[in-house]
Parts: sequence; structure tokens; C-alpha cells
Amino acid sequence: MIREIPVHQISRNICQMCIEANISLSSDMQKGLARAGKEEISPLGKKVLEQLEENLEIAGQEQIPICQDTGMAVVFLEVGQDVHLVDGDLREAVDEGVRRGYREGYLRKSVVRDPILRENTGDNTPAVLYVKLVPGDQVKITLAPKGFGSENMSRIFMLKPADGLDGVREAILAAVREAGPNACPPMVVGVGIGGTFEKCALMAKEALTRDLDSSSEIPWVADLEREMLAKINGLGIGPGGLGGRVTAMGVNINTYPTHIAGLPVAVNICCHVNRHAVRVI
Repeated sequence: MIREIPVHQISRNICQMCIEANISLSSDMQKGLARAGKEEISPLGKKVLEQLEENLEIAGQEQIPICQDTGMAVVFLEVGQDVHLVDGDLREAVDEGVRRGYREGYLRKSVVRDPILRENTGDNTPAVLYVKLVPGDQVKITLAPKGFGSENMSRIFMLKPADGLDGVREAILAAVREAGPNACPPMVVGVGIGGTFEKCALMAKEALTRDLDSSSEIPWVADLEREMLAKINGLGIGPGGLGGRVTAMGVNINTYPTHIAGLPVAVNICCHVNRHAVRVI
């Protein structure tokens, strides 16, 4: 049976999610930050983490953004095949939700209309929108406002198949080393392996929205996630880039089949905020 969903419901939810994601961390990130405070042994690193916790508390109490960079809105929609979206255009509904959320939440508008001419759109639209058709009669919305301090530190590597797993390991470490303090550590590292040039980047972005305590269902990938987290935390970059044990709170890796001639790897880094919110209509 076909289920009709008016697109204004998507607008309303995205509006609320823009504000929610920018003023409070998701529960998995809150736990990750608390865990980082217990694991860090550097006095300066501990101090940085205490300040981040204090900042988070103030944001919640005052209902203000956790970070001044309230990001570019990235929206993932999983639309059930038995859903009929009615009463408007989906693309415009998504942008209207972002527009209202950033206005009503007094969030910084950071989007420019043209990448060279740099005129601000004034309302943080358009969003970056990805739509996936899935079985069912629901719409799942994942909103991830992405700040560009960490986004600018992200990388794609078009490795040769012969580079193998060692090449993947070194690519991930190279991206994190280069990012250093610029990605506002402790960071979350999203990785995409396989697919094509653009597919691996999308997988890396999606990996950042995974629960921080989740692991890949593929055994070798889960092993690699744990291994790379240990190696990254062995780099000594530490909270705020000031040295310490906790450089990353998590490494999430997604994979996809690829061509016999390639081994694409994307590393999408996010700062300690790693904002994401999820709702199902």
C-alpha cells in the first residue's frame, strides 16, 4: 500500500534537526568525549577536553551553537519505495527546512552561491542532498551539518590494487598527520574504501554519521577500524593538537566493490563535534 507523506513534514523535521544538531551533541558523541577525558594522560590534553565539556554544557544551557561554524547542511534521505511524496517539491522542501532552521536557530549562514564569486546566499541553502530508494513506507532523515575546518583536511587517494591494505593504512595515517591541529581534534575519521572516485568520498561522509560505538559487520574492516584508531592515537597529536593520547575518538570505515584496476580510498575527517541527527517519518 502506498503511503502519502506531505513534503512539509520533511521541512519541519529538518528545521528542528538543524537546531538540534548544532546545539547538542548526539548521545554517542557525548559518551565518546567523556571517554576521551578518562583516557587522556596529558595534563594539557585533559585541560582541552575539560574546556570542550564546559563548552558543551554552556551550549545546552544557553541553547546556542556548540561551535561558531554551524556548517553546510548535508542531508541523507532514505525514501521507502512505498512512499508517495506530495504537496510540493522535495528539493525545495529540504532547502526550506534548512532555511528556517538556520534562521530560527540564529545559526551562522556559511554557504556562498558561487564557489569563485563568493556571494553568501544568506540562508545557508542549498543543502547538499543525497536521496536513496529503499524498501518500505518510511522516510529516514539523517542531517549532518559539516564544518569546514575539518572538511578542508579531508582527502581522496586513488591507490593501485598492488598498494593493498598497507597502502590503505598509510593513506589514512597520511590524511590525519596532515590534518594535525587544523581538524580540531579529538576527531572522528570516516573512511570509504572501494567504488569509484565519488563513491568512496560519499561512503566516507556517511561513515561519519554512524554510531561512534558501532563496528563494521565485515570482520577485516572491523579489525582495521580498531587498528587505525590505535595507530592514529599513537601519533601524539592529541586534543586541540597540543599533544596527548586521544587524537581520534573513532574510525568508521565503509566499503564497496570496485574495479579490478583501482583501489579508491577517501578520508573524511570531522572535528570533536561531529554533528548528526536522525529521524524517521
